Amino acid sequence: VQLQASGGGLVQPGGSLRLSCAASGFTLDYYTVAWFRQAPGKEREGVSCDSTSDGSSYIADSVKGRFTISRDNAKNTVYLQMNSLKPEDTAVYYCAAGRPSAYGCYLPYEYPYWGQGTEVTVSS
Repeated sequence: VQLQASGGGLVQPGGSLRLSCAASGFTLDYYTVAWFRQAPGKEREGVSCDSTSDGSSYIADSVKGRFTISRDNAKNTVYLQMNSLKPEDTAVYYCAAGRPSAYGCYLPYEYPYWGQGTEVTVSS
């Protein structure tokens, strides 16, 4: 069971990146998938969650209108499209898969499977 996150990099403010989270060893569409991020000196925070329990997607207020989560079940991959990036979006981004409780979409301890993280730097 493995999650592989990729797609990070250096981008200027206002730019875009698409992060990918590819799963191997299990079928991702049976799981809720979330993206978290952690900036230096800060706690890990939930960014977006695509829930299998209610079929809904959730976006944190800090990125609403700029980030979109999506799945490609044929590729067993989940994506995070990030537009209009800001310097405060700079962080290491992690994908995670699990079956969280009803209010656990953004709770890291609810997810048993984690990708290794991909670094996003937004800077001019």
